[in-house]
Order: sequence, then structure tokens, then C-alpha cells
Amino acid sequence: MKIALLDSGIGLLAAAAALRRLRPDADLVLSSDPDGMPWGPRTPEDVTDHALACARAAAAYRPDALVVACNTASVHALATLRAELEPGLPVIGTVPAIKPAAADGGTVAIWATPATTGSAYQRALIADFGGTAEVAEVACPGLADAVERGDRAAIAAAVADAAARTPAGTTAIVLGCTHYEIVRDEIRAAVPGARLYGSADAVAAQVLRRLAETDRGPGTGTVTVLHNGRPSQLTAAALGYPEGALVSSAVPAR
Repeated sequence: MKIALLDSGIGLLAAAAALRRLRPDADLVLSSDPDGMPWGPRTPEDVTDHALACARAAAAYRPDALVVACNTASVHALATLRAELEPGLPVIGTVPAIKPAAADGGTVAIWATPATTGSAYQRALIADFGGTAEVAEVACPGLADAVERGDRAAIAAAVADAAARTPAGTTAIVLGCTHYEIVRDEIRAAVPGARLYGSADAVAAQVLRRLAETDRGPGTGTVTVLHNGRPSQLTAAALGYPEGALVSSAVPAR
């Protein structure tokens, strides 16, 4: 089994690590866009172009499925990616975990990038899945960039800023950017008592369900890293997170 993931940067590590835990044998192809990130400020058309470039680079390695491990790309590019690649290559998107977070009511905060916060897409998800919960949207300027750089001081500052703007008594926090999932411990410490809801585990489970009938058998646990289509390696920042260490524990592809 070979699974590709795309993102602007290292936010894809959360889903990659979830897949590694479920299927240690799976070969992974990690396709990102360090030359073009961040994607949040880009127009929908530009995001789609960048996501397509990452997807095409990954598709050349003949994966069994492609995970769009990025909320922004899932919003703007998923339909285009599916139109080009399916049915030959299943494409799985990422959706913020608003529904499970709101299931018990209470106060739910959605931490997301400034570009996503207040967007029509996020407001529609709140309307469809927010239920009886009181939902607050919390923009997290600079957090994804700090995570990408592995800048611990900047991460702490951005998390503290978002926590200060999160309503008192919040019972659940939706991690609305895949980058945030790899600093969930820092977020949990800043908002004690709130349950955190990410998308990585659900996405990994969905991938394996989609491939249950077409599984080509065990892989060898290799990992291939593509930066703007060029064979590369995980950055030092990526390797500094537990998810990066887990993903890189496999034998690198040659």
C-alpha cells in the first residue's frame, strides 16, 4: 500500500503519523510546497494551482490514494483534484472536526488561520454541524508559520494570544488547520479542560476504508519527501515534532 499526502508544508505530518500508526508498512509520499507557502493568503485559483502541482508530483509515484492534508486546499481545490485524478486515484479531503466537537453542546472554539476564520466555508460548516453548541471562531495569526519553522518561542506566543481570545468556559477546541495538530500539547496546556478535536485520525481511517477492497498488499514502510516536486528530506523543524520522528523512522525511499 502506498499513500500520498499533500499540503503547503509540514501540516501533513499529523495525518501521515496517524497512517503510520495504523499501517506501519504503508509507503508514504509527502508532497509539499515550501517555495509557495503559505497558501492561506492566496486566491482560490492560486491555491488550486499549487495543490495541483503537489498532487501531480505525488501521482507520478503511483500511490493508491491521495490525502489533501490541508484545510485550505480542501476548501478550494478538492473538486478540481478529484475531477483530474479520480477514479484512478482516490482523493480524500480534510474537514474540520466541528460535528464531533459540537455533539455534546457547550462552548466550542474553532482555531483556524485568519483566511479561514469567518469564511463562508467555515460559517456553512458551523450552520450544518454546530448543533446546539455555542461556536466561537478564533483566528490564530502566525501560528501555522511558527509551526512550520519550528520556532518554539513564536509558537508559544501565538498559542497564548489565541488562548486569551478563546471564550472562558470553552469545552472543546477544533483544530481547524492541520499544522495546529502537531502542537496540540501546547494548545492543551494553554486552554486546560478543553477537549481538542483534530482531523488526522478520521482522515487516516477514511483512507484505509477507501482502500480496503483495492489494497495491493503490504508495503515496506518507506517515506518519499517531495518539495515542489523535487526529491528531498524532512526538514529539521519537521523532525523536531513527534509526528515527524515517527514518520521518518521508516527506511527512506531511494
